[in-house]
Amino acid sequence: CVQPSVPPVPNYKLSMSIPEWLQAIQTYMKMLQYNHTGTQFFEIRKSRPLSGLMETAREMTRESLPIKCLEAVILGIYLTNGQPSVERFPISFKTHFSGNYFHHVVLGIYCNGRYGSLGMSRRSDLMDKPLTYRTLSDLIFEFEDSYKKYLHSVKKVKIGLYVPHEPHSFQPIEWKQLVLNISKMMRTDVRKELEKFARDMRMKILKPSSAHSPMKERPRGKSLSPRRRQGSPQRRACRRDKS
Repeated sequence: CVQPSVPPVPNYKLSMSIPEWLQAIQTYMKMLQYNHTGTQFFEIRKSRPLSGLMETAREMTRESLPIKCLEAVILGIYLTNGQPSVERFPISFKTHFSGNYFHHVVLGIYCNGRYGSLGMSRRSDLMDKPLTYRTLSDLIFEFEDSYKKYLHSVKKVKIGLYVPHEPHSFQPIEWKQLVLNISKMMRTDVRKELEKFARDMRMKILKPSSAHSPMKERPRGKSLSPRRRQGSPQRRACRRDKS
């Protein structure tokens, strides 16, 4: 028997505009509801390959449990796959309020020269934003202004790269290609940095930061890291034998 409380996963129809489709995805996420329980229902390891994270997203649609911001980003990527005109990228915020730091992430969207976002939050104006912002900085400043209403000051913003539309990709998501310590910057400088980054992203000339350091990349593969850990004492033993 089908439980009536399980929301149907949205399906893209050719008659839909992209903003309508994004709205359908966001409505679906809101029907799953924000997870206030304090228990994380789905484990999201940011270093996992995209293919593994898409498996978790499929699980979310099957289980229909409440989600938090990170799960919403993964689910948003999963549901927008196969829409090549829609570019998706993570946007992370570090904020300060009443002596404590808080972290939040949304899925940035770029399509037809406009920016917006998908996501989940306890606050309705810290999640989805309509696809109406002309520049990336306009979108980021909108979030910053929303945070101010709750007396949160934004300390850092991290912007990742476009997520490939290939759901079986073994590459991980690049979460923080650009990191801006915006609490110590003038808005004009923040805008300049964001616009340069957005331009480079649109031209697809940015490479994952991990690409510059292949040594860092290795531990991400599950099969490699245990062997390396086991191998290192032997190598030390070999060196001792030689001396």
